[in-house]
Amino acid sequence: MTENHRNGRGLRRHTPQERAALGKAARASVPRSSHAEFSPGPQRTDPLEIIEKQSATRLSELVPIRYGRMSESPFRFYRGAAAIMASDLADTPRTGLRAQLCGDAHMLNFRLLASPERRLMFDINDFDETLPGPWEWDVKRLAASLVIASRSNGFSTKERAEIVRATVRSYRESVRAFAGIGNLAVWYAQFDVAWVRGRFGADLSARGRERWAQAVAKARSHDTVQVFDKLTHVVAGERRIIPDPPLITPLEDLLPDERRGRLEQQISRLIERYGRTLQSDRRFLLEQYRVADMARKVVGVGSVGTRCWIVLLLGRDDEDPLFLQAKEADESVLAPHVGGGTYSTQGERVVSGQRLMQATSDIFLGWEQVEGIDGQRRDFYVRQLRDWKGVAVAEDMVPRGMRTFGALCGATLARAHARSGDRIAIAAYMGGGDSFDRALVTFAERYADQNERDHQALVDAISAGRLSAANA
Repeated sequence: MTENHRNGRGLRRHTPQERAALGKAARASVPRSSHAEFSPGPQRTDPLEIIEKQSATRLSELVPIRYGRMSESPFRFYRGAAAIMASDLADTPRTGLRAQLCGDAHMLNFRLLASPERRLMFDINDFDETLPGPWEWDVKRLAASLVIASRSNGFSTKERAEIVRATVRSYRESVRAFAGIGNLAVWYAQFDVAWVRGRFGADLSARGRERWAQAVAKARSHDTVQVFDKLTHVVAGERRIIPDPPLITPLEDLLPDERRGRLEQQISRLIERYGRTLQSDRRFLLEQYRVADMARKVVGVGSVGTRCWIVLLLGRDDEDPLFLQAKEADESVLAPHVGGGTYSTQGERVVSGQRLMQATSDIFLGWEQVEGIDGQRRDFYVRQLRDWKGVAVAEDMVPRGMRTFGALCGATLARAHARSGDRIAIAAYMGGGDSFDRALVTFAERYADQNERDHQALVDAISAGRLSAANA
């Protein structure tokens, strides 16, 4: 199989029959049952070394928060351990078929989002690690996350297996469906809330449908106006971001006057210059706002310690807000194992991957590279801080609800992979049977075991004083 075909650039040179034959041929060298394998040997890289290597490039005063969050539970650990899993997946069987990967496709990175047309969509959200790579890796990270969350909820082995099978079956059947339609139909495919309700509503209990309706209503309330009311107040007649250290720290509380002024200028330039990466009409809209305040924000689990700024902009008047988030983009955790890609900056890598995988993206999504006050050049991507976002609460799910949610995530991931990978070859490889589904049930349980051991190693390292942890 040629590199061009694996990357999708050579698909036009192959007929659908040839592409299907390529997928079926991959079964000979990589049997579908082989994806159950996960048995790392003594040469496995110490997971704590991987985490510490990441932390070395981050803000040292925030790293203990990262360790504190990861130590809370095996599921929280897993959310921050994408680099560990990437290293592990590098030694697992792969077909050679590639797609644009999320790189961190755990279950909580699938959520409700707003489209530019103000429709509520279900899609993948986090693309910090996105790169082209083996399509199997995203599916395995999703499957393992469901087992880990299910264990935390006390689900039985049988219930966990049913959840993973439903998820992987949904992925497989969705890829097969996309393989049977044209390129434009794949590109235009979107999963809005009406589609989700029609496709999966019958699989939920009455209580599950009620919770879904509540989640939809809550997502619509999580918008710029809501975050404006929550995160700002008026000080001496001007709108300012409310301090909540160490999670939210306005620049005036972060640095002395001289250095703060330099940093304010650099962030303001970042916002001004990043507009060049937007469509011209969206750049025109951005130019109608002025920067009013900015603060450092601690985000997520795995991202804690990276530089992340929230910027308050005001438009027509002081009650017309736009909140942007400028987040540092580092090298993808996949890069050491699949190559670094072709983009000149990591911010462009993130944005390009997001635009390729999502059905529709934030109108203010863009990137820029800036020099920090320490003289180091860093890459950033920028997006709205909050725009109709709804996040699942894994701890609240019952087995039936998590099974349905997993199936929705599987279909969503299939749509994203179908846009960039050879959907016909991938569909032919998986086939109409459940061999691949059953293999991933075994893999997910084995990886959940490993994740528990890695989590305990972190807890032990904190107890022994090797690592410092803080609660925040």
